[in-house]
Amino acid sequence: MQVIRTIAWIVLTAVLVAFIAMNWTKVPVNFWPLSDGNYIHFEWPVGVVALLFFGLGMLPVWAYLRAVRWRLNRRIASLENSLRATSAPSLATPEPVVTPLETPSEIEKS
Repeated sequence: MQVIRTIAWIVLTAVLVAFIAMNWTKVPVNFWPLSDGNYIHFEWPVGVVALLFFGLGMLPVWAYLRAVRWRLNRRIASLENSLRATSAPSLATPEPVVTPLETPSEIEKS
């Protein structure tokens, strides 16, 4: 399974590098409007802009999935602790140890 994951990451990386290499032309990006009607202006390659905004779009999804995983792990731990508490043997009163009594013949031999 690790081999398949590694191959998938290699293919994804190759596709991203090819995308950036084919789209290296710079495009204007208007970032923030100013009071005089102009914008804060950057010129970045298309591939970098696409990857940047893809990452910004994935950030809320990643944060949501991490929160769900954290909540489910806490719930699983709580249920496991509850199960341990209910299935543990009762230690309130231990059973007395019964030893065999000596017979009168053994007492006379001693």
